[in-house]
Amino acid sequence: MKKFNVIGLGEVLWDLFPEGKQLGGAPANFAYITNLLGDCGIVASRTGKDALGEEACLRLGKLGLQTTFVQSDERHPTGTVQVRVDAHGQPSFVITEGVAWDFMAWTPEWRALAEEAHAVCFGSLAQRSADSRATIHKFLAAAKPKATLVFDVNLRQHFFSGEVLKDSIRLADIIKVNHEELPRVAQLLGAPPSEEIVSAQWLRREYGLKLVCVTRGAKGSLLVSEHYLHEHPGFRTTVADTVGAGDAFTAGLIHHFLRGAPLPVMNEAANRLGAWVASQRGATPAPEKAQLKHVRA
Repeated sequence: MKKFNVIGLGEVLWDLFPEGKQLGGAPANFAYITNLLGDCGIVASRTGKDALGEEACLRLGKLGLQTTFVQSDERHPTGTVQVRVDAHGQPSFVITEGVAWDFMAWTPEWRALAEEAHAVCFGSLAQRSADSRATIHKFLAAAKPKATLVFDVNLRQHFFSGEVLKDSIRLADIIKVNHEELPRVAQLLGAPPSEEIVSAQWLRREYGLKLVCVTRGAKGSLLVSEHYLHEHPGFRTTVADTVGAGDAFTAGLIHHFLRGAPLPVMNEAANRLGAWVASQRGATPAPEKAQLKHVRA
């Protein structure tokens, strides 16, 4: 089986739960699950030159992720997020500003990484600062023409705008957005109010996307391509917390997209992974061979 280089580009941080901290950030979560599926998941981010930064790199290493492309910042601290999880396992976040991943730098090493990427997953949160936004755009521009660029929308606090969303979607081949975010995204992009499938089709058509994915939490997901759409009802599971479930979903989706799988296969694999991570504590649970075998198949 061909092994693809798949990059998680953006924030690496510590999620600070009442019971303790866990390494987080969508790029690390995404790259970890990508590795479990047999591809080469790589994190491109920035941490502070501090105790939390050192601990983050140690943790990434223990998860089997290389830290070669995690930059070290002497001026800004490692990112942290205060997380609260409600009785239904749904998290809320308070994200610290002015941290290392707000100052990601464009370097020759990152250029070389971009040129070798088969897929790059980037989000809106890491573009809240002008510095990191410019670096992300340079990274995407340096990727080879056949690389798959995946925009994972994260509407967190006030860290987004119509301009960031529009520019990101224009650069992307695939967009993933959840069902609660979709109406807001459509509004910011100037789409007429409409029901979910119509809004997803409008997005795909307006921006020439290869695929639009709308996640629906416990109710599964919708995939829309140029000629087809597919809905999956999701898998029943006992939720521990949903942190990282969306990132696992994306990893499963891209794993099969890179292999030319049809929409039903992509949708089932992605939902299975998302449900599995939601049933575990944290975003990077220990591998379960049976689950991974199902997803890879």
